[in-house]
Amino acid sequence: MKHLLPLLDPRTVPSPCFVLDEARLAANAAILDSVQQRTGAKILLALKGFAAWDSFSLLSRAKGHGPLWGTCASSVDEARLAREEFGGEVHAFAAGWTEEELDELLPLVDHLVFNSLAQWERFGPKVRAWCRDNGREISCGLRINPEHSTQEGHAIYDPCAPGSRLGTTLSNFDESLLPLLDGLHFHTLCEQDADALAVTLAAVEEKFADLLPRMKWLNFGGGHHITRPDYALATLENCILSVRQKYGVQVYL
Repeated sequence: MKHLLPLLDPRTVPSPCFVLDEARLAANAAILDSVQQRTGAKILLALKGFAAWDSFSLLSRAKGHGPLWGTCASSVDEARLAREEFGGEVHAFAAGWTEEELDELLPLVDHLVFNSLAQWERFGPKVRAWCRDNGREISCGLRINPEHSTQEGHAIYDPCAPGSRLGTTLSNFDESLLPLLDGLHFHTLCEQDADALAVTLAAVEEKFADLLPRMKWLNFGGGHHITRPDYALATLENCILSVRQKYGVQVYL
């Protein structure tokens, strides 16, 4: 995509190309901002779902007049795009990082989330040493698996399916590592309504509530279909406010 175009006669649009409706994109951004204003949550753009960088001025607080606080990247290239083109907070998560990827990621990210305790034990000291040597802080977190599925018809990529290795389950959690972690992250939804979030959040609290007051932030992940006309905004906002009030954490989506 090279430009944001005004509404055009489809017969005049070159093919193939992607055409974005700027007004509708701005309207969606306004809905997201309204949630932030009422709850204090910070909403991020997931680059793996939308990386049309010519639109970033509509979405980024740092590079334009948009509402979003930053981005979530799932690769080094996405993190670089986030830093160079979107600005704001750069969060990164992947199911597994390599030594070489970490070397490239550390100068780019503000938040770094690991999928497993094995990954954290392997790379946590490297991250802390890099921060110390460079005088820069990176907030580190761990993805958790609440082991409660809300998926229907998507079992092949359900992160809470039996045997899933996406996120750390409570039985595999090592509380001795908590002083080194700033936050927890869960990602279980797929274009779902807030009722699925409420059920998931109850499972998260059932298993991890005693850990949450020791965290600085909790990331609700993605998959929230917030801009859908019939989405239950009040339920979403109640979930966010409840978590903030009970545990004193910053909430990210």
